[in-house]
Amino acid sequence: MSDRLLSFLGLCRRAGKMKIGAQTAAESIESKKSKLIIYALDFSSNSLKPVLETAEKNGVEALMINRSKDELSVSLGRLCGVISVEDSGFAGKLSQMIKDEQGGE
Repeated sequence: MSDRLLSFLGLCRRAGKMKIGAQTAAESIESKKSKLIIYALDFSSNSLKPVLETAEKNGVEALMINRSKDELSVSLGRLCGVISVEDSGFAGKLSQMIKDEQGGE
């Protein structure tokens, strides 16, 4: 089965337009580079809380995807539960894909 969302995330990573991990995502937000935060449904709430607070304080949208950390990690080739997308084009497309998926199911 093909997963368009995970494939697109992989494309974004190969293009060098994302930061992976809670600490680097928070740094990306604070440096005003982050356009979108995406996190796995089973990501630790303790680790996620500071990232979400930083995103809210800086006006960066944060969305949960209906995928586990394992699924996200496999698609990106690196262990991760939260990412920061640093490109407006990728962020817009990913945001739309996630919202369409959540509204359509």
